[in-house]
Amino acid sequence: MRRRQFLSKNLGLAAGAVALATTGDAGAAPNAARPAAPRTYLLIHGAWHSSLHWARVVRLLSARGHRVVAIDLPGHGLSAKFPRAYLTGDRAAFAAEVSPQKDIRLDDGADAVIAALRELQGESRPIVVGHSMGGTVITRVGERAPELVGRLVYLSAYCPVRRGPASAFGELPEAKQPYLDGLMLGNPAQTGVVRIDPRGDAKYRDTLRAAFYHDVPAEEALAFALALTPDLPLGYWTTDVGATKERWGKVPRTFIRCTEDRALPIALQDLMIREADAWTPDNRFDRKTLKTSHSPFASAPEALTGLLHELA
Repeated sequence: MRRRQFLSKNLGLAAGAVALATTGDAGAAPNAARPAAPRTYLLIHGAWHSSLHWARVVRLLSARGHRVVAIDLPGHGLSAKFPRAYLTGDRAAFAAEVSPQKDIRLDDGADAVIAALRELQGESRPIVVGHSMGGTVITRVGERAPELVGRLVYLSAYCPVRRGPASAFGELPEAKQPYLDGLMLGNPAQTGVVRIDPRGDAKYRDTLRAAFYHDVPAEEALAFALALTPDLPLGYWTTDVGATKERWGKVPRTFIRCTEDRALPIALQDLMIREADAWTPDNRFDRKTLKTSHSPFASAPEALTGLLHELA
């Protein structure tokens, strides 16, 4: 069986139950019984991930009657280009090699999303879901083409509207956590990317799972990890999203908080929510919460699907 077929099969398996799925308002009752009309969802992955990582959610949302599309951002999934040393296994050379993806820009990612949105326009505008670094991309999309977006959904995602680029959060106290230590390879100023090694040794894979998939069984987490690509172009991380109150600030938005997140800590998620809401107090985040890791599409796809299904 080919590797991608194996991964697709494993990523399509049913996930275990999630401990908590509620709205963000204390005391509010879940509205799971509220019927939802069929809608269109465009799913945007995070750094190093791809459309393949959404497979479980695509299947579950589609089964509820929705139109669901997941795409690969430039430099990810089937559009990725790989350093030569990554393919030969020369770890020292891999850490130093300049990436063939170094020139990919944030607007290249936004262009891909906007092109997909134009194809998906119908009776209602699509709901755009961005995970992690995908939040930076959908923020840029919301600024450039708000007329194409029905709602922006941030799944434990960057929303750097008050600080410019996502990298501005990197040194904040709320961003500090130990789980990413040892994952990043090389010097981004030299390679032009933020680099990981999905093909690393057992110790490295354990570190990667602890950061992104700690609530996913080890065998399943391995399938998700092996589908990652090694290079995140710096443009996604260091480019100012250019959000304004008049454009991005007018689009309805939801933030799905992941309370056990080790890659984008809950304190940082809540900081971004507060900053955005203070900036546009007449259009605040609709907050929802999952008690999961950074990757509920892997660990709790049913609960995540339920929240997405209920969005207006």
